[in-house]
Amino acid sequence: MSIYDVFILLGGVGLFLYGMTIMSSGLKNACGDNLRVILGKATKNKVTSILAGIAVTIFVQSSSATDVMVIGFVTSGLMSLSQAIGVIMGANIGTTVTAQITAFNIGAYAPMILFIGAVMNLFLKNRTLKEVGSVILGFGMLFQGITLMKSAIAPLAETAAFRALLTSLENPILTVLFGIAFTALLQSSSSATVIFQAFAMQNIISYQTAVYLVIGAAVGSVMPNLLAGLTANRNGKRCAVLNLLFNSIRAVLILALITIFPQILTFIQSLSPNNVARQIANTHTCFAIIAVLVLAPFSEFIVKLAGRLIPASEEETRRGEDQRLVYLTNTSQIPAAIAMDHAHREVTRMAHFAIDNLQYSIDCFFDHDQKKGQMAIQGEETVDYLTGAILGKLVELRSLDLSPKHLNKLYRLIQVVDDLERISDHAENIVEYEEQMRTGKASMHQEAIDDLHTLANITMQSMHVSLVVFEQELLDRFEDAEAMEDLVDKTKDQIEAAHVERMSKKACDPKGGILFTDFCIDMERCSDHAINLAEAVRDLSEQNTTLL
Repeated sequence: MSIYDVFILLGGVGLFLYGMTIMSSGLKNACGDNLRVILGKATKNKVTSILAGIAVTIFVQSSSATDVMVIGFVTSGLMSLSQAIGVIMGANIGTTVTAQITAFNIGAYAPMILFIGAVMNLFLKNRTLKEVGSVILGFGMLFQGITLMKSAIAPLAETAAFRALLTSLENPILTVLFGIAFTALLQSSSSATVIFQAFAMQNIISYQTAVYLVIGAAVGSVMPNLLAGLTANRNGKRCAVLNLLFNSIRAVLILALITIFPQILTFIQSLSPNNVARQIANTHTCFAIIAVLVLAPFSEFIVKLAGRLIPASEEETRRGEDQRLVYLTNTSQIPAAIAMDHAHREVTRMAHFAIDNLQYSIDCFFDHDQKKGQMAIQGEETVDYLTGAILGKLVELRSLDLSPKHLNKLYRLIQVVDDLERISDHAENIVEYEEQMRTGKASMHQEAIDDLHTLANITMQSMHVSLVVFEQELLDRFEDAEAMEDLVDKTKDQIEAAHVERMSKKACDPKGGILFTDFCIDMERCSDHAINLAEAVRDLSEQNTTLL
């Protein structure tokens, strides 16, 4: 095999991989956000999760792409690990479609496919048709790459070094390990399987050797997901480990089956007796289907195993306890008056989280404490969860036999939940301001920072006074809450006037000036939302007096 043949082989591999990328990108762009919608919604049970994994992977022609999307969903909390494993199993089946397609010998038509795809992509104006052109172009690249690989590897059969390598692959375990390493290098089981098909078609490897390489390819394909898991949170890391566990167990299962029942391979070969490429493609598909059918009933065991390998941290455990209802757990079995008292307690609990988030974000801004910023972001996730959960329960309470007094309180609590959710949103804004300051995108004069610190402290005092009025229903403290809210407004006006003067002297850069104004607005609005808590108590007292 000459150096020229090596270059052709590498070029064929590169063209094939790039064609896969172009095809995958074109499909995803043509489908828009539909793939994410499918994954996000079609995971209500194990069967639909598996079907969703199959469908999406067929579309993007990459199980790695599907699995990386799943890691993103799990990391963001939009999907549980129990839902994720179903999609991962489906992706293992969907990815075998590539090998089935490439088993067709249509390399002679690749130049025409390339031409049609290029014309559509370059000259059509319609965005969707351009993306379809990209898919066709990638499809042509894929088959042209296979054609180049076939022509380049033919001389390998005469190479002594390569024959020695093949001899070493007679050991099934070594062959599987080679398949793992080779696929991890390519980061694609589809690509590796297609190359194995090309080797077999040139009589460089036997069908039996290809079988073990395909088994290893399934394990090696998880490399991109492990890399994606490095930047994910602990739940995202569990999802990556989940993929590795499933494919590792799958490899052991398939090895055991074909060792005990070699008739399985004989049967697969009999489906396409004179076409080794089709035999390998069928083997790839059959192994994936068998693994899913056998392991699907034990999916929760695999999920638990992943959880044990990456146990919950103290912070994660605390967050899990926070993101649950404590008082509104069984409202249908208790009297309406007690249910409303529990609702008030649950909303009060949420109020503490929202106000804590604001304090964390303020500490993050002035101390550049990124840990506090992360606590604020995580707290925002908790508040978002509680918002949906509490509102759902409050809506359920409307079906109870509530008195006019309790109905008034119910509607006020719904408004308070909205105010608390907005306070937490403002806390998230302040964390973003700190990042701009820390990264040098904006800067302020020290006097501006001191003024903001004063405003933030007064705002937090306003928050706590209003919370006391709401939590303990202390109408006597309402005037204190109102006075604090007025003080926030006056302080904001004063420091903004001083800031205008500094800006006129160019003491602060323009971006810092915008950030200063945004911070002031966030503080004022947080104080406005806080006084709404106190006003809810006052209004309820006045309405109840009228009803009496």
